[in-house]
Formats: sequence, C-alpha cells, structure tokens
Amino acid sequence: MILDSLAIQRILTHRYPFLFVDKVIELEPRTRIVGIKQVTSNEEFFIGHFPGAPVMPGVLQIEALAQVGAILALREFENRDEKIPFFTGIESARFRRPVVPGDTLRLEVTALRTGSKVQKMKGVASVEGQVTCEAEILSIIADRKTEE
Repeated sequence: MILDSLAIQRILTHRYPFLFVDKVIELEPRTRIVGIKQVTSNEEFFIGHFPGAPVMPGVLQIEALAQVGAILALREFENRDEKIPFFTGIESARFRRPVVPGDTLRLEVTALRTGSKVQKMKGVASVEGQVTCEAEILSIIADRKTEE
C-alpha cells in the first residue's frame, strides 16, 4: 500500500460519506495512480439505489475516479491545503457492469494532461478485471476559499 486512508485525507478535502477512496496501491507521480474502494452494504447511497437490488450509482464511480485523479494532481502542490479540485467536464463516459456490495472497486487513473490549473485524466474502474466504468475527466485546481 502506498497511501492509507489517513494519508489520503491529508491530500483530499473529501470526508465521509463522500470519500470514495480507501487506499492507493500504485503510484507513478504525474503519470498514473491506482486506488481501491471497498464497496460495502452500509454505503448510504444503497438505501435508495435500489432497495432490494443495491447498485453503486455510475456517477459515484466517476466521482471515485476523480478523487483518485485529484490525489495524483494534488500531490504535486506544496500548498495543497490551499487548493481544491473542481470538475469541468466528463467525456466519453461508459458504464459496463453494475457495482454491488462486496465488490472491490479498482480505480486506475492515467494523466493525459497536467498543469498548474487544468487536468485531463483517463479513468477506468473495474471489479475482478472486468471494467465497470470508464471516462475522461477534466478538472481545474482552484484556490480554496476558507470561511472566516
């Protein structure tokens, strides 16, 4: 394991119930990262999606990929506590198979373009080698405004 949940929380501002990365298992700085999300039956979204047949929403799989990509990008900023990533676009999103409680979601993100503000990454989520979703994720790294 490269980063555990505590190390991830030192990089990302996301917290429960909206933190969708449990650990990072592979990391090539500025190039590629692989995170893991253990999908459990007590996830809050399963209450309504769908009762009796729980399925992780596809948009949350993309969010998980984006969070892993944000870890890759934010690691490069010394002042990352002052930064926050925002989606600017999602392209070529495809959903291939449902993700259900008990699945281990592997989140692989490869940088296509990185800069001090604009990021473009390709994300592929999979369970046991089967692709569940994939998308190109565009984001900006903005200055974080704090409450006074």
